[in-house]
Amino acid sequence: MFRRLTTAAVAVTFTVGLAACGGSSDTSAGSSPSTSGGGATSASAGGTIAVITVDPSNPYWKAEVDTAKSEAAKLGYKTTVDAHNNDADKQNQFIDGAISKKVKAIILDPAGADESVGAVQKATTAGIPVFLVNAEIAKQGIAKSQIVSNNAQGATLGAEEWAKSVGEKGQYVELFGNPTDNNAQVRSDGYAEVLSQYPDLKRVQKETANWDRAEGKAKMEIMLSAHPNIVGVVAGNDEMALGAIQALKDANKLKQVKVLGFDGNQDAVNAVKSGEMVATVLQPIVEGTKAAVKQADSYLRTGKTGASTEKQAIDCVLITKANAGSLTNFVLTQ
Repeated sequence: MFRRLTTAAVAVTFTVGLAACGGSSDTSAGSSPSTSGGGATSASAGGTIAVITVDPSNPYWKAEVDTAKSEAAKLGYKTTVDAHNNDADKQNQFIDGAISKKVKAIILDPAGADESVGAVQKATTAGIPVFLVNAEIAKQGIAKSQIVSNNAQGATLGAEEWAKSVGEKGQYVELFGNPTDNNAQVRSDGYAEVLSQYPDLKRVQKETANWDRAEGKAKMEIMLSAHPNIVGVVAGNDEMALGAIQALKDANKLKQVKVLGFDGNQDAVNAVKSGEMVATVLQPIVEGTKAAVKQADSYLRTGKTGASTEKQAIDCVLITKANAGSLTNFVLTQ
């Protein structure tokens, strides 16, 4: 089970951490490790932290990478960045590379819950602590921390808002994320749990679009052709939702179809502001990544992460027109 963290609880975790989230590069293939930022917090701090993410071309994972680099620099660490694009073999290569470079710690957004267990175990056996952010693995006791968004809670918030927007009746479709990522199933299950309570709402098709905007658009075109009278779309992330919106625009049907996203990326926030998207659900990826880096620093200096549990979940926030203006680059300003 994940321990649920509110924003306040995350702030406490950060404080504890200070007291006691492809190609191989800093940002692209061939670059040198980042060396900018503040000094080390103690004589034992410093060295290199390897950041292994999914796909920095996606705004969500770019925010993860940028945050990890910035926080590590503030604490006196260099960083390297690799992107596995949900390819477990690539992930294994990057883990091997991090081990050979003798990095101090690894911040990992894993390529699959089951597929990543061996990679995390390999690093841990080599004496390199691993801190997971955004997604979990299927085994505890290997990684030092597993920090994720509370996807079930976020899906509940989004589904309830979306159901109100469609008047709690009609046919709808779903865009599903990457099947190897537990987050995809948790969000889908969360949507289903809420929407099954409305007997006049019926899901007529579900398609996998792998978190991708182009795939979301293509799958939306297919579903729209099969079900031209749908009233809505629930998507596992914003990129797929934005692809669906483009397909609906092309078909001149956006006004009759309500779209729900998940992540809180800036394009989705702008779509919420303009009325093209009913709502998105903010995943606090910036907070979660900060926590992962600071727990890594704490562990390297003290042997403890400062968190009471390995698994930690941070609550999501519903983003509608009412608060969209306060969200910039995954951070609520008020």
